[in-house]
Amino acid sequence: MNTFGEKLRELRNKKQLSIDELVTELNNTYETTISKSMISRYENGKGDPKMENVRILSDYFKVSSDYLLGISNTTTKHSDPELTAKDERDIQKELQKMIDGLSSNNGYAAFDGGTFEDMDEEDKELLIASLENSLRLAKRLAKQKFTPNKYRK
Repeated sequence: MNTFGEKLRELRNKKQLSIDELVTELNNTYETTISKSMISRYENGKGDPKMENVRILSDYFKVSSDYLLGISNTTTKHSDPELTAKDERDIQKELQKMIDGLSSNNGYAAFDGGTFEDMDEEDKELLIASLENSLRLAKRLAKQKFTPNKYRK
């Protein structure tokens, strides 16, 4: 099975994009700060991507993140309903509430006897990414379940 970097290079080459062109398109489309050196490190197997970058790249290339990460050989994305800008704002508000709840001293969270503040930055980032992905999935599932068929795309 191909590595993340090999799959990324393959997808970039299929679109006939240089690394510079890809970085420009990503940064203009997604307002991110993915750099040329970052893409080069990924493609050469010298760095592991953050989940946010995997999400951006899979969205850009219209493949599943599982495909990019080598978990699946299927390139197709699942057909969950698309999230609107309002949905994204709602997710970010709810995520911020959760983070604030974890950060406060009201006893919401304890991990292995420590608090959210005791976690190192990488663990905090992973927890926040996990919460955000869970909120995003819950929103999509709710839209799929409660949107009448005649309004589905």
